Amino acid sequence: MASKPKKLKAEAAQGVLQSRDEVVAGIATIGRLVRERVRIETRMNDELAGIKAQFEGLAAPLAQDIETLTRGVQAWCEAHRDELTQGGKTKTCALETGEVKWRVTPPSVQIKGADAVLALLAQKGLDRFIRMKIEVNKEALLNEPMIAGTVPGITIKQTEEFIVEPFAAELAEVV
Repeated sequence: MASKPKKLKAEAAQGVLQSRDEVVAGIATIGRLVRERVRIETRMNDELAGIKAQFEGLAAPLAQDIETLTRGVQAWCEAHRDELTQGGKTKTCALETGEVKWRVTPPSVQIKGADAVLALLAQKGLDRFIRMKIEVNKEALLNEPMIAGTVPGITIKQTEEFIVEPFAAELAEVV
């Protein structure tokens, strides 16, 4: 599926066109250039996908070998852990060709059925485990900009952009 032409924002006046006909021709040229850029980008992505697939194919057997050897190294090290960690005094053992390490990950919380858990925490009076987030309501500020603008630290900002959008049609997708 072809991507839509990108909207171009004008920043500075360079090469100012002198007539309506020149502007119409300029927009047509912008459309042609945008489409050519999209074709180049598509060609690049096609080539990158091919290169990536080629190298992933070369690396896949190596990854499998690494995983198998890692499991073998771990099995031996687990069997000799007491010896390698000096009776549990260390978590790392330096061998001739590298190190083996045992690391405990930081604790994490997993919640299934967040709504039910929240209700149960509230029911049991465990409010310390419930976070109440208070934040500025930007939508409400935008609804009342005159009042919001009187509060120090709040600025309502709005800018005008100039956008050139060449006409483009999309091809129907083949199903």
